[in-house]
Amino acid sequence: MSHSTETELEKKTRLRKVATATIVGSMLEWYDFYLYATMASIVFSKVFFDTSDPGTAAIQAFATFAIGFIARPIGGLFFGYFGDKYGRKKMLFVTFLLMGLCTTAIGLIPSYSSIGIWAPILLVFFRIIQGLGAGAEFAGAAITSYEHASEDKRGSQGAWPALGLNLGLLLSSLTIFLLTLNGDEFLVNGGWRIPFVLSFVLVIIGLWVRHSLPETPDYQEAHVEKVKTNPFKDILRTNMKGLMVVFIVAIGYNALSYIFKTFSLAYLTQFKGVSAHTTSLSVTIASLVAIFCVPFFGWLCDKWNSKKVLMLGGVLSILFAYPFMMLLETGNSTAIYIAIAIGTGVLAPMMFAPQGSFLSRQFAVENRSTGVSSGREIGTAIAGGLAPLGALSLVAASPTHSTTGVVIILLIAAVLVAAAALCDQGHKFSKHKN
Repeated sequence: MSHSTETELEKKTRLRKVATATIVGSMLEWYDFYLYATMASIVFSKVFFDTSDPGTAAIQAFATFAIGFIARPIGGLFFGYFGDKYGRKKMLFVTFLLMGLCTTAIGLIPSYSSIGIWAPILLVFFRIIQGLGAGAEFAGAAITSYEHASEDKRGSQGAWPALGLNLGLLLSSLTIFLLTLNGDEFLVNGGWRIPFVLSFVLVIIGLWVRHSLPETPDYQEAHVEKVKTNPFKDILRTNMKGLMVVFIVAIGYNALSYIFKTFSLAYLTQFKGVSAHTTSLSVTIASLVAIFCVPFFGWLCDKWNSKKVLMLGGVLSILFAYPFMMLLETGNSTAIYIAIAIGTGVLAPMMFAPQGSFLSRQFAVENRSTGVSSGREIGTAIAGGLAPLGALSLVAASPTHSTTGVVIILLIAAVLVAAAALCDQGHKFSKHKN
């Protein structure tokens, strides 16, 4: 059914389904990833690795967080390609299933003391499969929201996955906060498994919602006749600039975002002795702030355009790089709450909310899923995995645990976001301003 032949009630019903399906999927993805990042920095070194050398075990545990990012571009290329060939709806269903089942499975892996080396092997295996599914989740959700939107709402509806992200952060951080009310001991002694296993409830809800999701009108109209060309080869031949814009945005944004919300937790835990209770509360506060900020930035994308909002986020992140680390270095709870609330609650959403529409409009409908998934996930694999690990290594290597290197990484990443936004070429593929 095309937009023009729908009744107003049918349109509202369709958009309600799209909003629910994209928000719930993104919520599970980021529930998974924040949960994993937190447990990797606090619990996994004690549960899944040889604890005779705690320092090595801690690095190995955090490295498994980075491993998931290696799988993401493979998942992005694979599922992005099939999203262009066979439809957005089918791939959203498959990627959600992979992510959800792996999260539940991680909560059921026996400890190192029970099965030895098989514990980290199983952890890495499920982490890789989880990464494959996550590699196409954002692109699928963002493109679905964008392609279902009316001309004047593509910025705000393209921001729906960003809302899901922060709802996922809120749900996982609030869960960890509640589990650590009496200290970290319960978490380390098995309590960490509860949120992983309970994610199965989200999986059931998400699969039910996505099963009834309609295919996007843009995709249906573009595929009245089956596309015979290879979407990825088509992009390499005709739209390398669009691919590079998406790639650079992904590198800059993910470096900033993952330092704001995962490096900061590991840094505070390992070098400042801050408890999981405090760090999880800081992310809970930031997520609550972001839930209000995301719709506002989406609305701003409709009023201005996604390029301007993305650029503004990059410029403000340049200004905040040094103050962010200075606040964390104090180790003071109030300073930590302020730093993470601004970084994760305001600046990251300001750069993430515009991406649904900004990245989608860099490509034609026929190869949009492939372009956004591959460009974004290759950038995410490089920055999302390596930036927090590299930042943590720089601090560890410094005799005084200096954070100067982290500030430099933040500055470079913010410049990349602003510069990539300047190279927007969405006018070639969309008549819409957003």
